[in-house]
Amino acid sequence: MKKLNSLSDLNNLNVIYSTNENYVFANELEEEETLPNKQQKLYISLDKKQRGGKKVTIIENFIGKQSDLIQLGKTLKTKCGVGGNVKDGIILIQGDFREKIADILTNEGYQIKRKG
Repeated sequence: MKKLNSLSDLNNLNVIYSTNENYVFANELEEEETLPNKQQKLYISLDKKQRGGKKVTIIENFIGKQSDLIQLGKTLKTKCGVGGNVKDGIILIQGDFREKIADILTNEGYQIKRKG
């Protein structure tokens, strides 16, 4: 086992105690490989519930690594010129940009489906 040099090394282990024999540590889980753009079918929808009436464009159903999802979110935010967030496997873009995002994703090779 790796020697721990500091308290920060101990905190980075994220180890918890479990009596479950089948427990898998988070760092042992493998991320799914990112599918090619042509095999991805992304859903685009608009949401304004529980957001104070503000509209948010949601892109979901991305299959792949978290780092690739974050990169796609960053690309969409940059091209739309607005803020947003990536969390729980969903990209949130501030404002109603369904048409523009659909065009961007189609040009990138993604299959898109409008939802809602």
